[in-house]
Amino acid sequence: MKKKLGVLALLTASALALTSCASGGADDSASGDSKGENITLWVMGGDTPDELRDYLKSEYKATNGGTLKIEEQDWTDAVAKLTTALPDKANTPDVVEIGNTWSPTFSTAGAFTDLSDMYEELGGDKLLQSFVEVGEVDGAQYALPYYFGSRYNFYRKDIWEAAGKTVPTTLEEFNSTVASLRTDAQSGFYLGGSDWRNAVSWVFANDGELAKKEGDEWVSTLSDPNTIAGLEQFQTLFKNASNAPATEDDSTPWININDNAATGQPEAATIIAPGWAHNSIGDPVKVKDPDTGEETDGVEWNDDKFGIFVLPGVDGGAAPVFAGGSNIAISAASSKQDGAKDLMRIIFSPEYQKMLGENGLGPANLDYADSLGDDQFAKALVESAEHSKLTPAAPGWAAVEGAKLPEEFFGKVAAGGDIPALAKEYDEKISALLN
Repeated sequence: MKKKLGVLALLTASALALTSCASGGADDSASGDSKGENITLWVMGGDTPDELRDYLKSEYKATNGGTLKIEEQDWTDAVAKLTTALPDKANTPDVVEIGNTWSPTFSTAGAFTDLSDMYEELGGDKLLQSFVEVGEVDGAQYALPYYFGSRYNFYRKDIWEAAGKTVPTTLEEFNSTVASLRTDAQSGFYLGGSDWRNAVSWVFANDGELAKKEGDEWVSTLSDPNTIAGLEQFQTLFKNASNAPATEDDSTPWININDNAATGQPEAATIIAPGWAHNSIGDPVKVKDPDTGEETDGVEWNDDKFGIFVLPGVDGGAAPVFAGGSNIAISAASSKQDGAKDLMRIIFSPEYQKMLGENGLGPANLDYADSLGDDQFAKALVESAEHSKLTPAAPGWAAVEGAKLPEEFFGKVAAGGDIPALAKEYDEKISALLN
């Protein structure tokens, strides 16, 4: 493996100014042997439910005898924190969840432990291979899949039916349908202009790519004719169907499709979101905590009002949407390698893999995909995931994301910018960071 630790310095200009909040350093072992090691796991955002976190803590205690501390990091500044913390033996988290799109950069940089000797034990070829591949370097595995999520459409049946609309079977039909549903107060399709992780579906559907490898070098391909065609379609869609700001990137569109508390009406007739968003869509209800009896505001899905469908492709079938999800790895700088490996065994155990699926997260081991269930949400998740794509497996892609270049580019396209000129400008900016 080529140790390119300098790559980490490219991820963000502000990284060196940040202090890691990890507390799983090198000197808090409970003992000097492989048992009783106190370790820290970084999880990204709130996707890992408390039930799963509690399970990991209790199982780790039972297996290793040490204490597992779980620290949640915000996605927005995680790249910078990882850049600072991972090489720092005194402050590194021992095990880290990492966005699948960042895996090539950190794996190539030598930030993670080689897991090749555990690969078969942890699932081997049963693991989601597209996620395995972005965590590989020279045939060795460094970052393995944690969970996958894919994107599909949620729509207001009541609004669509009142307008005489049916579920579309092609992408062009989808684009025209949601444009016809737009009003001043309601997006036919709510999509932030800078929300490139969703917008890139129109690029992929038109056989475009964000970047490709030419010889030994990665180059940005925004100027490719197929990519341009997808960008033009996205620009028209945003103009005609969405009331969202061109500057809005990752948002919470499930809020927009629910009835507004003040007006009683939704702000969107259609959205695209990761499958787990269905837990946040529905009619308002009061949810009682079984332990405390305290009531909180919640939602309950209503089949008469809400529906789902997979984004259709150009010629029908399913469009290749971006595959969300995470990988997981052991920090190479951690002095708790045995404890970290114990945790990895728990994470890839049948019990935990099934728990992921039961909580709406696609399990890394596809043998347990049936734990997602067989309802409409599980079926849509699996169908969209089967046709999904990842971002380029370029060593510097995390640097591209860290610099927010995709948000800038798609936001300018959505705002009506000259697509060929913008593509040429951002091809130069992105190519400079890819290798």
